[in-house]
Amino acid sequence: MSTPIKVLIVDDSALVRKMLQEMLSTDPAIQVVGTAFDPFDAREKIKQLHPDVLTLDVEMPKMDGVTFLKNLMRLHPVPVVMVSTLTEKGADVTFEAMDLGAVDFVTKPKIDLAHTFEDYTVEICTKVKTAGKVSKRMLERQYARYVANQTKRPVMASASVTSEQKRSTDAVLPKSSFNSKHFKTTDKVVALGASTGGTEAIKEVLMRLPATAPGIVITQHIPAAFSGPFAKRMDTITEMTVQQAQDGQQILPGHVYIAPGDKHLMIARDGARYVCRLNDGPPVNRHKPSVDVMYRSVVQNVGPNAIGVLLTGMGADGAAGMKELQDVGAPTMAQDEKTSVVWGMPGEAVKLGAANFVMPLEQVASKILELANR
Repeated sequence: MSTPIKVLIVDDSALVRKMLQEMLSTDPAIQVVGTAFDPFDAREKIKQLHPDVLTLDVEMPKMDGVTFLKNLMRLHPVPVVMVSTLTEKGADVTFEAMDLGAVDFVTKPKIDLAHTFEDYTVEICTKVKTAGKVSKRMLERQYARYVANQTKRPVMASASVTSEQKRSTDAVLPKSSFNSKHFKTTDKVVALGASTGGTEAIKEVLMRLPATAPGIVITQHIPAAFSGPFAKRMDTITEMTVQQAQDGQQILPGHVYIAPGDKHLMIARDGARYVCRLNDGPPVNRHKPSVDVMYRSVVQNVGPNAIGVLLTGMGADGAAGMKELQDVGAPTMAQDEKTSVVWGMPGEAVKLGAANFVMPLEQVASKILELANR
């Protein structure tokens, strides 16, 4: 029998610490070795207990979770699952934590959790076990990328598109233009799926794409309260215009459409145009939005004009849909194992023979542009 994953729970709320301990202790593959009430207590417990994984509260007294995480990743990298509040501020802080190298996040358990206790327990245990498989080298690579992006920021600001330039782009391709009759169908549509580690992987791809890139539709497994803030965050780091997808919205070049966290994103044809359709059907592969649902709509309505991309993520969502994309003649690519936080979804696609190209994350954007220009 394999050794259980040793977990340290860091949270300023005694009630939340107790709830998380109860949940994690239901899984025999996990051993809660201790709890800490603030980052200073956590620092001492890490030295004493040598945990494999931390669950870390975003908002704590004395030192916030992100500041603590920054010190941790710099000095003693340990896989971390953030415990976040379902607010816009909670979303912003959580995405910053993912920048720094946090593996994943769960939302704060509600006090009246009785009716969803089992679902939440499965979610947090699964994410902790996934975090336990992440190597120290992967965490170091993620933190190095964060530091490099921080030092590049002033240069990027001058080189990338300004708010004023973006407004002028929107004047040519306005965000509300899906009702206009003046736009032709996008030549290519990029359909991109991701899960665990995906918020950072998507950022790395979008940062490298110009405003002339084809329209991109994205399904990232994410809570509904976080998908809007995630889209806004991505809009600040790329020359493309990024927004949360709306039903009936035309897919235009230079634009990115991110699935709301509680709806399936599908692509439909409206005459000569491709448009976003939001679907409130049941979860598929336990996910809503589901990558397979998006891919299958792309198979039916875009066909060989599509480019399929599958990035880091836990599970198998998207693998079968990517095979269907490949079968209709659309080029497909999967992120490689070395650069994936979790090589679940892309790994399953590779096993199926569904990926025409398997490549490191930093090469995905250039391959998208190469395929779009063929």
